[in-house]
Order: sequence, then structure tokens, then C-alpha cells
Amino acid sequence: MTAGVRVCALDELPEVGAARAEIDGRVVAIVRAEDGSVHCIDDECTHGKVSLAEGEVEGCQIECWLHGSTFDLRTGAPSGLPATVPVVVHQVEVVDGDVHVALSDQPARTA
Repeated sequence: MTAGVRVCALDELPEVGAARAEIDGRVVAIVRAEDGSVHCIDDECTHGKVSLAEGEVEGCQIECWLHGSTFDLRTGAPSGLPATVPVVVHQVEVVDGDVHVALSDQPARTA
């Protein structure tokens, strides 16, 4: 992984769920999936200006709480309408109990 920045301790995240963070001015959602894996995506739903960190996590999917769009945490691909544009996925590495993120150089996406 490209050198990432420490965002939080792993034990600061919910067992299953998301937390919002800001890295170099970019707002992201740090998400722990049901299988314990940790992911990082842009925090804004591509369908509307809504925080994904406030959504429900099921499996490796996160659901936008407002309109019900779901996104794959591994790829960013929308897996449920009304969203049709993927969210940007960032690289995550857990080192010694700390979550490190390397931001993608892709710009934020919106519909």
C-alpha cells in the first residue's frame, strides 16, 4: 500500500458500521464490514448529498439512509438504485491496531 495516514484506532470503530473522518480536506467513511474487514469510501452518496457514514452496513455493503442506494465497500459500485455512479474507494491498512488510509487520486463522483 502507498503510505497512508493514521485515521483512528481500530477499536474506535463500531463492530459493524461506519465513522466519518476527514483526510486532507476529503470527507470519507471508514467502515467495518460484518466480516471484520475495514474499508474507506468517499462519505457522500453519489445519488444525493447524504453522508454514507450514517447508513446501515450489511455484509460488505453500505446503504444510504435517505434513498436506500447500496454500495459495495470493496469496489464502490452501486448495487441498489437509485444510485448509478460508484463511490470512490480508498486503500486501507490496519497496522498495530491503527487504521491507515491512502487516498485515491480519483476525484469525488456525483451523479
